[in-house]
Order: sequence, then C-alpha cells, then structure tokens
Amino acid sequence: MYPPFTIGATFRIVPPGTPASTEGRIDLVMDRGAFGSGEHETTASCLEILAELPEVRGARVLDLGSGTGILAFAALKLGAARAVCVDINPQAVETARRNGELNGLTDRLIHRAGTLGSAGEDPFDLVLANIYGDILLNLAEDLTRRARPGALLLLSGILWEYNFEVRQHYERLGCEIIRNRMLEQFSTVLLRKRKPGNHL
Repeated sequence: MYPPFTIGATFRIVPPGTPASTEGRIDLVMDRGAFGSGEHETTASCLEILAELPEVRGARVLDLGSGTGILAFAALKLGAARAVCVDINPQAVETARRNGELNGLTDRLIHRAGTLGSAGEDPFDLVLANIYGDILLNLAEDLTRRARPGALLLLSGILWEYNFEVRQHYERLGCEIIRNRMLEQFSTVLLRKRKPGNHL
C-alpha cells in the first residue's frame, strides 16, 4: 500500500480500497507493482497535459507502451470513448488489465501484448506514448500513420538529448508542435497531425 497523492489540479492516485475523493478530483486506482503508479516525471507531465485537453472527450485512444495503463485510464475518466493499451511486456499487460478492472473501465479498454502492429489499423484521435526517445524516432512513421488527420500525439519519456530530433522528425512527418515541455531529465511533446492542405 502507499499513501494517496495528487498530480496537477485534476488527478489523485490511490491504492485499491481508498474512499472516493471528496475534493472533486478524479481518482485513478493503481495497484502498485513493478510498473509504478504514476510518480515518474514523464507520467505526471502527461497526466497534467491530458487534463487540459478538451479533445480527449469522445476520443479513440492508443496508449503505446502502456505499462500500468494509467494514461489510458486518465483519458477514459476525462471522457474518452475507448482506449487500446499496447505493451511489449506481458506482465505489464496483466497489470494494466487488473488496474482497468479496479477503475471500472473494462468495457472501454482493449489490452494487447505486443508491438505497435498489435494496435490494429483503425486511426486514433489521441496517441499516447510515454516511451524512450530513440523508440519514438524508430516508430515515428507508423505512429503518425495510426493518428487520424487532426489527431493529437502526446509523446514523453524523451531525454533532453533526443528532444530536438524527435520534434524535427515528427514535424517532417506532418505534425505541428503544440507544446514542448522540458522536465528535470526528460521532456514531453504535444503535437497535432496536420489535416491535408494545412501547411501551418
């Protein structure tokens, strides 16, 4: 067990069995294990940005490298329609599945063990990927292809040394930078995939 803690102005991370928040916060119930419960700066950064995005409501979400599933759960509790969680580690997938049950989100969640190819071909309205910068570079073409025109991509886990290269690469693939947030060691980048004919 661990004491509940808050992230930003919106979320509270709590262990199973914790009474619901009385302060209007959104509770994310996380059974702490090998994959953490949201303390890492990249996860917190993504949660804070997600809470500020009205586009989350009704969105079809891809959470690549989902780990505990916390980012997908946050999106769903902010009003996303459904989420696909993909992680290469089968143990992480089981952790996310269990946490999804604890949050009462099973009916809007799909869990896949594997790589990006496991996500299916349908386009997503919101792509979440809190993974390493070099992986984001290697997967850039496939990741942007799975985002519909106008979709948001929230990328994190990017060490400072990769930040410029990641931004530049995704811009070349037709994305515009909405926000570039530098953390203590890592960075978070919010992008929008341009619609055809939009050359901002």
